Amino acid sequence: MGDRWHVKVDRSVCIGSAQCVHHAPDGFRLDTGRQSHPVEAETDANERILAAAENCPVEAIVISLLGSGEPVFPPEE
Repeated sequence: MGDRWHVKVDRSVCIGSAQCVHHAPDGFRLDTGRQSHPVEAETDANERILAAAENCPVEAIVISLLGSGEPVFPPEE
């Protein structure tokens, strides 16, 4: 069985660039205020979700391993 992720968008940081929607259209939506949110907070590990996080211009997307909370993105320094 593959990893499961918890995906969160820090809405106080999100600028509504929609890069997340561009990279993972099934994973993110913009609300009427152009703020991003994950379609599902818990999801299977997914390259498109990771690409969305990596390409967010303000790093508003946080991904962690479900259960352990170990960071996937942004990585620990």
